[in-house]
Amino acid sequence: MQDEMNGSNDGKIGLFDSGLGGLTILKAVAKDLPLYDYVFFGDTEHLPLGDKTEEEIYSYTKAGVEELFRRDCSLVIIACNTASAETLRRLQDTFLATEYPERRILGVIIPTIEELIDSGAKSALLLATKRTIESSKYEKELEKSGSNITLHSVATPELVPMIEEGKLDEAAEAAVAIIKVQIERVGEIDTIVLGCTHYTKLKDALRRAYGVAPTILSQDEIIPHKLTSYLDNHPEIESYLSRNSTRSIHLSSHRPDYDQIAAELLGGVMM
Repeated sequence: MQDEMNGSNDGKIGLFDSGLGGLTILKAVAKDLPLYDYVFFGDTEHLPLGDKTEEEIYSYTKAGVEELFRRDCSLVIIACNTASAETLRRLQDTFLATEYPERRILGVIIPTIEELIDSGAKSALLLATKRTIESSKYEKELEKSGSNITLHSVATPELVPMIEEGKLDEAAEAAVAIIKVQIERVGEIDTIVLGCTHYTKLKDALRRAYGVAPTILSQDEIIPHKLTSYLDNHPEIESYLSRNSTRSIHLSSHRPDYDQIAAELLGGVMM
């Protein structure tokens, strides 16, 4: 199927996540770039992706991206570290190249790696889901960049359920305890990378706990300015984007508690 744009200035920015954590990225991006139109699709029917096979992750992510394309998105951000780690390159090189050559799919890991390098970090600790850690995507990208940053990675899947249940204090205490163990194990850490979109909700508590050091890198603070730079550097994409300041949220499976979770992730209000 050859991709056809429906004319100029009619493309929206889509965000895909396997659950609801990517709503924190939607909130941050829409705040910095308020004029564009945004569509969020959360594949809540199949969450979590962390316990799925690589082929399942690819299939569900591809279906989510296609859903956003059907909703007139010309640019899609995979706001999920697990999906970015497992499927992004494959989607870009095969599915996108043959089916939708005029559209674009971006992830959250490469921008985070770039921010980590630009921060001047020497020894960093990555907190992420089990599948993201197992993929070694962060380590591989750091190696490709030629960086000499030492990256220590630890899987912290127990944090996501606590965050989605609104137990932010409990999740922050658990994160601090995990970080303490890692620092005791590896020595000095100058930067902590929150490698899951859910973990953006912990950044303030971690900064209160640690002060100015170590530095806390949170993806909701990284993706907006990286997207701004991308659009500045790709006017052929930016020119397709519509500007009506609309936001819409869609889930593949709904539960009553998702409304409250979504509101909390968006800062207390639904868009």
